[in-house]
Amino acid sequence: MKKFVKYTIVLFIFGLNVACQKTDKQLIEVEEVSPWCILGFDAADRTPEQRISLLKELGLKKYGFNKGKGDFSKMKEEFQLAEQNNIEITSVFLWLNAKRDSIGKLSPANQELLQNLSEVKQKPVVWVSFSDNFFENLTEEASIKRATEMINFVKTKVDKMGCKLALYNHHGWFGNPYNQLKILEKLNDPSITMVYNFHHAHEYVDQFQNIVKKIKPHLSFVNLNGIKKEGPQILAIGKGDHEFEMVKMLIDEGYNGPWGILGHIKTEDVKIVLERNIEGLKQLNAQHNVN
Repeated sequence: MKKFVKYTIVLFIFGLNVACQKTDKQLIEVEEVSPWCILGFDAADRTPEQRISLLKELGLKKYGFNKGKGDFSKMKEEFQLAEQNNIEITSVFLWLNAKRDSIGKLSPANQELLQNLSEVKQKPVVWVSFSDNFFENLTEEASIKRATEMINFVKTKVDKMGCKLALYNHHGWFGNPYNQLKILEKLNDPSITMVYNFHHAHEYVDQFQNIVKKIKPHLSFVNLNGIKKEGPQILAIGKGDHEFEMVKMLIDEGYNGPWGILGHIKTEDVKIVLERNIEGLKQLNAQHNVN
């Protein structure tokens, strides 16, 4: 079975532990990769033990924790297993829905998530995003006010457990990077950063050059994906029309990682999905070297 223990590919394969070499232009060498959306998006329905085993098999040292459609009953166990196997959990996903979450009170599931975080040693970044029902029938000014108040409320909680907070672009009003920039300006807190997801960026492809310049000072993570304007939403890296130029824009603007790669397909073994994306990254590297 093929193993991806170390990647000595040059350019912008996403990941962490990035080392730069000097040639006629600056290149990036990446040894590790950091997958996202591998819980709840795996036809093999792996247990925490099996998931950690898979990561070790692929030589992966870091990943993000999203609940998917499951529960948090084994979250602390998974964090403990990750720590025992020297694997870092870089992020957790906090999804806010106006039917269940409000300023001053989080849903039982989100309370459980944060309670678990307070009881584990690893302190990942909390990636927070909103359902569009938070902003229904609100003006732009009212939407920004509501978002900032809710984020400030969440931040008081994650601060207590030693975690950082980042805004995660999903669909809808909150998924608009220009709206997130207005929220960040209102918050005026440099500790709060942005996560940019290619799989939620299809409608902003034509504006991406301008977006990159504006979000770069706030950017802490980029999750890669193949991009075709017409979709599908989830596409292997290298199978789209725009991801190469978008990554190049990021690098040209001075962003060199960390990067993420997606599982995010429920009907396939996540191992196969990750391997397919890794192959796509090799193609992007080759294309860059030609250019």
